[in-house]
Amino acid sequence: MDKQDFLKEYQDTFKEPGKDVFFSPGRINVIGEHTDYNGGHVFPCAISIGTYGVYGPREDTTVAIYSANSAKVENSKIITFDINDEQPQSAKDEKWVNYFKGMLVYLKQRGYKIDHGFNLYIHGFLPYGSGLSSSASIEMLMGNLLKEEFNLDIDEIDLVKLGQKTENDFVGLNSGIMDQFAVGMGKKDNAIFLDCNTLDYKYLPLELGDYEIIIMSTNKTHSLAGSKYNERVQECEEAVKRLSKKLNINKLGEIDSETFDQYTYLINDDTLIRRARHAVSENERTKRAIDAMQKGDLEELGRLINASHVSLKYDYEVTGKELDTLAENAWDQPGCLGARMVGGGFAGSAIAIVKKSEAENFKKNVGKIYRDKIGYDASFYDAEIVDGPHTKEFPES
Repeated sequence: MDKQDFLKEYQDTFKEPGKDVFFSPGRINVIGEHTDYNGGHVFPCAISIGTYGVYGPREDTTVAIYSANSAKVENSKIITFDINDEQPQSAKDEKWVNYFKGMLVYLKQRGYKIDHGFNLYIHGFLPYGSGLSSSASIEMLMGNLLKEEFNLDIDEIDLVKLGQKTENDFVGLNSGIMDQFAVGMGKKDNAIFLDCNTLDYKYLPLELGDYEIIIMSTNKTHSLAGSKYNERVQECEEAVKRLSKKLNINKLGEIDSETFDQYTYLINDDTLIRRARHAVSENERTKRAIDAMQKGDLEELGRLINASHVSLKYDYEVTGKELDTLAENAWDQPGCLGARMVGGGFAGSAIAIVKKSEAENFKKNVGKIYRDKIGYDASFYDAEIVDGPHTKEFPES
């Protein structure tokens, strides 16, 4: 689809011309899963699959939002609220709007002037519940749209922080900052090595040579806000509470595996030890993966990615049959260096680093195994690494 297609969809919905088209990417995380809210390191990047929004101003104080994706649902409708209404949408079929509404509410609470309503047409290409950060894509779309259309003097990292606050406080998911950071701060052909404890970051070229990243979607949707995600957060917080009786720490990302092993007696609970062990070891794996990539040792990078999945499966228990089927069968394919689940888990997506010459056979083989074992098809995507939603320029097709 091109720009005119989106403008036509807007006009068909709101019966008037739209003004501007915005794009916000999704994200994948090469390695560093469930480390962000544990104060560890991550290595994500923004991808060319994402969310488009068409904006049109109104003269009243009403915000009217329509999603092309909801059009597939019976009784889809335009959802409206007033710009001064600070309460989350409570109706079951309207809760998705809270990812947009929270950004507006928090910007206004900080004194930014948003003095009239608008229409917003949304068309997302990230499968819902795919683990590719559709929610962060929406939040950062809304933040950048409001920044541009209302001339708000706010930098991208502050928008990123408001995106996380929207997720945590307005939606109710106790997530870390990685997703919003990766989307908002994305840079073409680069991944971001981010310390989630300090927000220190640097861009590193994602140089894979003869290899590429293939995204594998289970096509089984999940809702992190209604999953065991918050439970994992609480388990790690409890482990920190017990460790802090002897260690001066606030997050698991502050300690290494040797220290953790010496003080596991303070935790003294099988489940909590496994949860904390994943957070600590994954943080170390991420730093080792950066070293491997910078040395050009893609085979070591692949092994660390495989180890990440194993830890997420056995210690953190957030994979499941669908994700395990994709990742573990990817390992057996010619030309695959590594594969693992990405995102919060509990279904969603996985990634694999695959030799370009083997990519089509890889998709065919893993796809057949998945269909035979699970009973329906997985989807495979080749995504480019792109910039975040920093301008109103429509991305080239």
